[in-house]
Order: sequence, then structure tokens, then C-alpha cells
Amino acid sequence: MSAPRTARRLNRLLATLPWLIANPGSSVDEVVERFDYDRDQLAKDLATVFVCGLPGYGPGDLMVAYIDEDEVTVEMADYFARPVRLTAIEALGLLAAGRALQSSGQGPPALDSAVEKLQRVVLPDADEAVVVELPEPPLVPELRAAAESGSVVTVEHSSVATGVVTIRDIEPWAVFSTLGNWYVSAWCRSAVAERVFRIDRIRTAEVTGETFAPKEEPPKPEVRYTPNEDDTQVTIRLSERAGWVAEHYPVDIIDVTDDVTTIRMSVSDPAVAARLLVRLGDSAELVDGFNVAETVAELRNRILHRYEIVD
Repeated sequence: MSAPRTARRLNRLLATLPWLIANPGSSVDEVVERFDYDRDQLAKDLATVFVCGLPGYGPGDLMVAYIDEDEVTVEMADYFARPVRLTAIEALGLLAAGRALQSSGQGPPALDSAVEKLQRVVLPDADEAVVVELPEPPLVPELRAAAESGSVVTVEHSSVATGVVTIRDIEPWAVFSTLGNWYVSAWCRSAVAERVFRIDRIRTAEVTGETFAPKEEPPKPEVRYTPNEDDTQVTIRLSERAGWVAEHYPVDIIDVTDDVTTIRMSVSDPAVAARLLVRLGDSAELVDGFNVAETVAELRNRILHRYEIVD
């Protein structure tokens, strides 16, 4: 199931439970109409939270949620009847995450206000707090400065997919952090197209002294891949366990049915898709992809030979 679909389902369920607790004996028709459910999905969501609960996990700690004829019943879930209160540790963790997102430069405007309010509660004497400054990875400050000044940069870049090292002139637009890595989005003069480079794959970066006019509305800083005409198009069917792929990789979602997501992705080398499929195992199925099936078979055989599983 894709993350956006999961989030919508969870948000609706978290809105429904407090109302059901406050309105015991509600009918299925009433719940379906109020929260835009169909009966089958309502039953599935109630089954999801059935016997969930707080630590202790004894019979008295787990909620009961089910449909009894035409009545929706939720019991032993009083902690949903009032707003959730964060513990000190949870609040501090949330504050740290918010500050980290602010430091990346990718936080929305509303984040500044939220972090400020949370900090007043969690760290009322913030001026006296110990501040730990974590250094940014190499080349991040230089590339960010180049993006701000509109300076062309020559980079020596090692491809994640092939390991091939190339030297390119880029016009950096933005430096950002996501998924545990730092990236620079830029116009690549060698490819004559926009590109997103992982900064830890850039060996050197040198400002050329040439400048460029920054775009008025550059693309949103995010991990994405710009396909080439020679790329391999791969269609993969993902089970629920492999649903994270649709969020982690730049893909097009073709279809979502129950807990199965079908995606299409472009790869510069069939080995990129092959490595992903081997990693996913039986959680994914290759539907279509020129040369990918053969590459998967070759990769699996090499792995088996390495561990002497195949004679």
C-alpha cells in the first residue's frame, strides 16, 4: 500500500475512533455516511485496530472494535477519547526532528512557527541549553554557496548505478537532505537536462568563475531521475511489504489494487532494476522490462556461486 493511501486511511480511522467512543451504539450506516466509508473498508479498519493497545498488552489493555449486526462497537479504548499527550522524550525527539528539517532548508513556512511553539514548552530556557552543532558533510557548504550566488561548478561525479566517473559542469539550483543523504539539484550542461546528484558521490567540486541566471521557479528539490531515450523502462508489481519502493524511488504509480502497487521506473542500466528485484525477493514481481529478467537471473546465479550454493 502506498504511503499517501496509508496516511489517508490512518487519518480517517483516528478521526472515527474518538467519535465512536463518544457516540456508543452508532449504526454502520451512520458511520459510513459521516466518515465517507464503505462497509467493507470500515470492517477492515476496525479489524486493524482490534486488540491493539498500550504497553502491558494484557486483556484489559487492548481495545475491542467490531461490527455487531448493524452496530459499530469500540470498547476499552478510552485513550482515544482525549488528545494524545507527548511524553518529555517524545516531545524532545519531535523538536529535534523539526530542527533538523529546518537546518536542511526544506521545511515549509509553518514549520518555523511549530518548532518555536514546541521549543517554548520543551525548552523554556533554551538560551541556557547546550547546543550541539553537527558539521555538514564535505562539499555541502560549497555547493550551497554556489547555488545562492549562481556560480557554475565543475564536479567529478561517480555514478551510483554504474560506478563510472564523469566530469560535468553544473548550474546548481538547491542543496537539500532527504532519506539520510544530501543532494544537489542542478542543470547539467553535459546531459543538457536537469539532474539530481548525491553529494557523497561527488569527489571534487570547483567553482569555474562563470555565473548563470538562476531560474525564477526551479523544480522542487526532491530525489528524482530524469529519463534518457536509451533508458530501460521497467514495470514491477509490489506487494504490501515492498510498498516502500514507491516512496523511496522516483517512479510512476500505474495501479493500486488492494495491497498491490504496480509501478513503472526508468533506469539507465538494467542492473539497477535487477539489484532491486533481487533485494525484494518474493515481495516483487517483474511485469515488463527489456533485458531485466536476464540480468536478474545472472545476478542471482553469481550470488549463489559466491556462496557455493550452485555447483
